[in-house]
Amino acid sequence: MSVEERLNDVLSRIRDAEDAAGRPKGAASLIAVSKTFEADPIRPVIAAGQRIFGENRVQEAQGKWPALQAETAGIELHLIGPLQSNKAADAVALFDVIETIDREKIARAVAAEIARQDKPVRLYVQVNTGLEPQKAGIDPDETVAFVTLCQETIGIAVEGLMCIPPADENPGPHFALLAKLAERCGLDKLSMGMSGDFETAVQFGATSVRVGSAIFGTR
Repeated sequence: MSVEERLNDVLSRIRDAEDAAGRPKGAASLIAVSKTFEADPIRPVIAAGQRIFGENRVQEAQGKWPALQAETAGIELHLIGPLQSNKAADAVALFDVIETIDREKIARAVAAEIARQDKPVRLYVQVNTGLEPQKAGIDPDETVAFVTLCQETIGIAVEGLMCIPPADENPGPHFALLAKLAERCGLDKLSMGMSGDFETAVQFGATSVRVGSAIFGTR
């Protein structure tokens, strides 16, 4: 199966999951996760019509996306990996969406760069729904207070929440928890679901799913 066929298969499965959940077509958008892939394997996915992409590392993304964006208009780039405060300036300059705000230091650094660069960047708070010590994200019990801090004290507009459930657990309860937290925060955007569980995420209300290997193949 070609990369274009794999992309179309994922898009079709998203639409089928929307139908099964009684959600309107297009309720969940696809973020094609291009981390670890060079520009050449990404170009056919762009040529097939995909415009939203996700990257884990600022430095890696800097090495390939400026050229790809120069070739094709309308690319939307999401940072979906952990962000260090010393990379905030580069992240704000390159990315349209940062999905991994998870502590006050990062929120303040990003806020300062958004103001300095005068560039609107959409922001998500990452929640560690499984309380995994090796994984980034804020404690679920601290999420509402943190979103309030970001919005009312730091002065950044949080658009939604993001999570990565534990690999060895049923993702459904984690997606349900994220949806409940978003509702309590007054947010309507949910970034959740990856290659192995994105259909489940759509059923639980995901507004974007992050799919890499099902499109690009194994890394």
